[in-house]
Amino acid sequence: MPDACATASQMELSLTLAAGAALLALTLFAGWKGAQPPDFRRGPRLIPYRFIMLLGAAGLIVILVHLVNLMGVSTGPDRF
Repeated sequence: MPDACATASQMELSLTLAAGAALLALTLFAGWKGAQPPDFRRGPRLIPYRFIMLLGAAGLIVILVHLVNLMGVSTGPDRF
């Protein structure tokens, strides 16, 4: 039975691009909502949009590294 790291990537290019687009949309939406001024008549904002924006951006960086790996550039510890 082959090692999990020795096999080819299980996430294809189309799924990677779709996940990247979804994370980009989430990051942009959360950034826009987090930049809105607070509305004190409606009460406190209960969704931490700035934190969601940071999580989306971090996930987007992971997706970008995966895209680079799918293009054939080695970014892991087996590089040396």
